[in-house]
Amino acid sequence: MKNIFSLLLFAGLGTVASAQVLTNQPVNPTITNSNVLLDGSTNFSNDVGAQPYVGKGVIIPSVDLVNFQFDLTLADGATFPTMFDGMIVYNNATGTTLTAGNRSSTATAVTPGYYYFFNPNGYNNQTVQPGVWRPLGGDPRVNVATTETRTNTAINNAQVYAIKGTFTASGTSTAVNIPSPTGMTGMYSITIYKSGTNTVYDRSLYSYTLGTGAGNAITGSPSMSVVYPNGTYDYVLEYLK
Repeated sequence: MKNIFSLLLFAGLGTVASAQVLTNQPVNPTITNSNVLLDGSTNFSNDVGAQPYVGKGVIIPSVDLVNFQFDLTLADGATFPTMFDGMIVYNNATGTTLTAGNRSSTATAVTPGYYYFFNPNGYNNQTVQPGVWRPLGGDPRVNVATTETRTNTAINNAQVYAIKGTFTASGTSTAVNIPSPTGMTGMYSITIYKSGTNTVYDRSLYSYTLGTGAGNAITGSPSMSVVYPNGTYDYVLEYLK
């Protein structure tokens, strides 16, 4: 990050401390009130054979997001008042982000690619928590695993989480017991299916009661006449905390 910040600082000093810099023409200090911070585009001809390699791009600093943490030395409410909300990096690591220290309080699985720091309340809270690293564009899918997974859904600003698991039915009872994830306060939805087959059990056939302890998250209502055939089933539970 230092290189790009140094470039912006140098250009700014050379233009009487203007907030915006135009570099595709002679340095122009007269765009102070423009929405554009830095214009590094190049004027060039589209004619065949004219000025090869004149196209230019911006190389975003490469970081290891698994181990990255913020330096809050200058995050004093003036220099970086939004607590890095919207900061973009190129992540070069594969793994799960750490949560100790000056980091997001959410552990996020990351792979090489572009990420931005989502911290919309950073200005008001003056902290990098609970901001979270999110992929910039790319595949919007969330891979639900057997550990708690943060989804792309929120309800009344409450985050929806998901978890995958299995349960075994006796074939003689309507009761279905699924373990309660830690901190679960309400259920959003549940899908029950058989992995490797085309069988998905219609959720509308069952009613569920939220339990209060581990091993008692979901109980199929005894009033329902439908009984799961004997066997092992997969489920994806989506819930609030």
